[in-house]
Amino acid sequence: MSSDLSVTVGDGVALLEMRRPPANHFDEALIGRIVDEARNLDDDKTTRAIVLASQGRHFCGGADFGSGEFAADHVTAAERLYRKAVQLFEIRTPIVAAVQGTAVGGGLGLACAADFRVAEADSRFVANFARLGFHQGFGISVTLPEIVGRQKATDMLLTGRRVTGEEAVLIGLADRLAEPGRVREAAMDLALRIAEAAPLAVRSIRATLRGDLKERVEKALDHELAEQKILWATKDSAEGISASLERRTPIFTGE
Repeated sequence: MSSDLSVTVGDGVALLEMRRPPANHFDEALIGRIVDEARNLDDDKTTRAIVLASQGRHFCGGADFGSGEFAADHVTAAERLYRKAVQLFEIRTPIVAAVQGTAVGGGLGLACAADFRVAEADSRFVANFARLGFHQGFGISVTLPEIVGRQKATDMLLTGRRVTGEEAVLIGLADRLAEPGRVREAAMDLALRIAEAAPLAVRSIRATLRGDLKERVEKALDHELAEQKILWATKDSAEGISASLERRTPIFTGE
């Protein structure tokens, strides 16, 4: 087990905790570890649900464009990441995401890869790609409309606005609204309810409802990356990413 991902199992529920506070940025390695641990739990008959949580103030800030492999080469890093990300949709065990703080960009994509999302009033869900000057990724083109509907997904993606935990529950992006500071406990409660049901039936029902989701996400990832390659080469994308890192308002010129 790596130092940036812990696994705790008990009462039929496994807690996977990302440990890269405060923003819990991911890369190919961390997503790969989540996939590997979830696959191991798939084969453990005593584990019937997974809670995906994170340490610190925020659930996940997506990729870190200011350092590491993404700073060096956006395209190569994204290609490698997406090969891992699509494997999340092969996991057979139900996943509940405990979203405290912000799930932004790819972090929103990670939350949407789960079956359920639990938030609190101060949680924020942000599809900020247009404000960074490039196309969405992590399969959000499929998962977000699947969860909230096409119109609300379009609103989030074109404006890049923050959706609060309360609004997220209203539009179906979050499934439970926890009391302040109790997101993880509420996510565990939901996972325990799932774990109490007949496990073979749960997996069968889940597989039917998900249908060809994995195949649709895989196809979307190819398209998303192709669009990202084009837009990452633009001045607007360079400006959007720089402005985000410098915590200022970007000035886009359409170039």
